[in-house]
Amino acid sequence: MTSAPFYYRESFGFRITVRPMYLRDQSEPSAQHYVFAYFVRIENVSTQAAQLVSRRWLIHDSAGEDIEVKGEGVVGEQPVIAPGSVHEYQSFCILKSGEGFMEGHYNFVASDSTTFRAEIPRFLLSASASTSLPS
Repeated sequence: MTSAPFYYRESFGFRITVRPMYLRDQSEPSAQHYVFAYFVRIENVSTQAAQLVSRRWLIHDSAGEDIEVKGEGVVGEQPVIAPGSVHEYQSFCILKSGEGFMEGHYNFVASDSTTFRAEIPRFLLSASASTSLPS
């Protein structure tokens, strides 16, 4: 098995890397239930600290369903990320088909009170590609 692909984007001094994986053991294709995990790394390569205050995800399912998810922080946290520091977390989504994609952005407030939006790269969710964990 080849390793899962990484998707990368940098904006406003924040490098965001995402690695999706299909969770075969938690999925049930016959019931249109496909579970994907994604691992996110947010690295501050700028010169000032910033707090991640909210997120917006767009989730596209090839079955024709589009979902928008907005909320405060990530997985219950609103981390302050200092220059040279990293914040990592993992989450998941469920699709009705084995193919789709996600993309979005994080809203930050910098230490000088300016606000900015760091883009999350579009990444593919594929049950048929080599992004799955073995059974």
